[in-house]
Amino acid sequence: MPDDDLDDAEFQARIEATVGIAIVIVFQAALAAVSLERGWALAGLPGWVWLVPVGAELPLVALFALRGSAPSDARRRRDAIRLVGIINLANVLALGALMVSILEGREVKGGELLFKGMVIWGTNIVAFGLLYWELDRGGPLRRLRPDPPPRDFQFPQDENPSLAGPGWRAGLVDYVYVSFTNGIAFSPTDTMPLTRRAKVAMVAQSSVSAVTVLFVAARAVNILH
Repeated sequence: MPDDDLDDAEFQARIEATVGIAIVIVFQAALAAVSLERGWALAGLPGWVWLVPVGAELPLVALFALRGSAPSDARRRRDAIRLVGIINLANVLALGALMVSILEGREVKGGELLFKGMVIWGTNIVAFGLLYWELDRGGPLRRLRPDPPPRDFQFPQDENPSLAGPGWRAGLVDYVYVSFTNGIAFSPTDTMPLTRRAKVAMVAQSSVSAVTVLFVAARAVNILH
């Protein structure tokens, strides 16, 4: 790919990723603000606890927003994957705390529980979408360079190029879509994981999503009824 096209693709990738993680921060900040205003707690913890993952998310925004040189791509990718991993770990801990709160009988308001579950589920979708985007074939920039690594995900357009326009490439939106469908169906839909790491990541994501949807949301609906 010509250098100018590579620069354009890099800029677009950085903007998309920055917007993606900014959405997660907005989710968490909104829940923290409402929790503090209304006195909502999480397993006895104050409402501001929802802002704890922002400590990993802000450095991730900097990694995505700031321009880097080609030799630093691999290091930045490793740092991004680590930070996304921290976000996912914090989200799992939040889900665990919410389950404890439910089992102890502290969650008695359906709207509150649905809001918390929605933020956990939404964070799960966006964070794993970013993870898939960074994992596949060495990351968004490595995929554009000659001789990228083998695919981690097989999109329909990869198997049948006639389904897409000339020069089609999977972007962040495509990986977030994979994350969304995996979070809804608890399994792959039109895009298949090809490597063990991709399969493990999808199993981890669908497990968090299943617990959130089937346990938290079901309890909230029961309260509302």
